[in-house]
Amino acid sequence: MPTIEVNDLYIAYGEKIAVAGISFKADFGEVLTLLGPNGAGKTSTVEAIEGYRKPSRGEIRVLGLNPHKELSKLAPSIGVMLQNGGVYPRMTPLQALRLFHGYYKKPLDIDYLIELTNLKGTLKTPYRRLSGGEKQRLSLALAIIGRPKVVFLDEPTAGIDPEGRLAVREVIRSLKSQGVCVLLTTHDLEEAERLSDRIIILDNGKIVAEGTPEQLMTASSGDFIRFSAPSNLDLSELAAELNTAVTEERAGEYVVSTKATPEGVAKLTSFLASKNIAVGDIRAAKSSLEDVFFALTGKKMDSEVVGEQSDRHRRGRRR
Repeated sequence: MPTIEVNDLYIAYGEKIAVAGISFKADFGEVLTLLGPNGAGKTSTVEAIEGYRKPSRGEIRVLGLNPHKELSKLAPSIGVMLQNGGVYPRMTPLQALRLFHGYYKKPLDIDYLIELTNLKGTLKTPYRRLSGGEKQRLSLALAIIGRPKVVFLDEPTAGIDPEGRLAVREVIRSLKSQGVCVLLTTHDLEEAERLSDRIIILDNGKIVAEGTPEQLMTASSGDFIRFSAPSNLDLSELAAELNTAVTEERAGEYVVSTKATPEGVAKLTSFLASKNIAVGDIRAAKSSLEDVFFALTGKKMDSEVVGEQSDRHRRGRRR
């Protein structure tokens, strides 16, 4: 039996269809990441799986239970990390950890969580005075304190410094090694590529791609060379030199329609050098996850277009 099973999920808000009949599964010991631009249906999907939102149609099972109808049974076995909120403004991290510690029969040791999420220097600081990264690390600690079998992590490294990001990633890897099913949402494509066993890309309420990071990048690869350079280059001379089409796929990102042979790459770099054109990077044959995302959705994956905000985020709901 899958840990998470979603079949023909529809979610509508009046006339607007947010999720249009998607189906997928996730298993124990798997990190499944949902990617999608604003309005793709990502947050609505996660809220329905958590039991916060009633589907308009379809079936969801988490650990064999219906999360909407049997949330009280399911709640002790799942952990939810919110992007914002969930703690009283005047409450300190130590008080929050002690409060949540009392909710569970066999919680993790508080000192272990403090060490794991690097909260030692914040324990007596009111929540409202914590930095964004400190709030995220506390939220992660609260999500896993009950030894959950399924964990929902919403933008877990948003606003965290590089050292904190490494700590969060290690926590996720540790959860995976312990057989925990992790459902992750992020707009950090590097993070998704490093941590995910599988990735689902949503757009306009539908699944437009699904697979391992390697499968997604390989499937979108072809006979081409990609390079980055200043935008709006005159490509006619380069195309003539290489005897192939050269297009600016998006600002500052170019695609050369030729096989990524050593000779082809050398010819390209030689031409760019002769014109004193600064090159950011050259990628031969294999697409990046960002290339795949843009090709499928037509949108760049960044903080301006990704990161759906919902009532759950604004209110900081916790069970």
